[in-house]
Amino acid sequence: MTTDNSPPHDAGDPLVFAARLQPYRSLSPAGFHMLMMGIVLVSFTGGLAFWLMGAWPIVGFFGLDILLIQFAFRLNYRAARAYEEIEMTREKLTVRKVSASGRAREYGFNPYWARLEIERRTEGLISRLQIASHGKRLDIAGFLGPRERETFADAFGAALAKARAGAA
Repeated sequence: MTTDNSPPHDAGDPLVFAARLQPYRSLSPAGFHMLMMGIVLVSFTGGLAFWLMGAWPIVGFFGLDILLIQFAFRLNYRAARAYEEIEMTREKLTVRKVSASGRAREYGFNPYWARLEIERRTEGLISRLQIASHGKRLDIAGFLGPRERETFADAFGAALAKARAGAA
């Protein structure tokens, strides 16, 4: 979660809150290349051992494993391109959800009427966050972990209270 990298907005109505939420990926591209080199090395060594024992058809399965692992990581990195942008002024709350394919959907709420609904698990951690207003609900911060959702919920709740206080 970051709070200062949102797109420009209408200068007449100052931002009360802005956040861009992105899925976290702990493996950097350099780490991915190192991991794949390690997997290739292990597969090559295993394949060579089977080749020397005369079980040469097994070598193809080691190559297939490498391709499947690479494909799974590519899908994972593609999914990481999704994000949510949340901007709030005293007059309007805008949530922009962008999918991994780049398709964007924008939702608007009046911050005076919007409320943050929090669902908690039995351990007390947040399992779901929703913005609710006039019978509509929108899930937000779905790809954040429970602790990050807690931090986000505190900041967003405070911003909603600030926007309501300024609108009253």
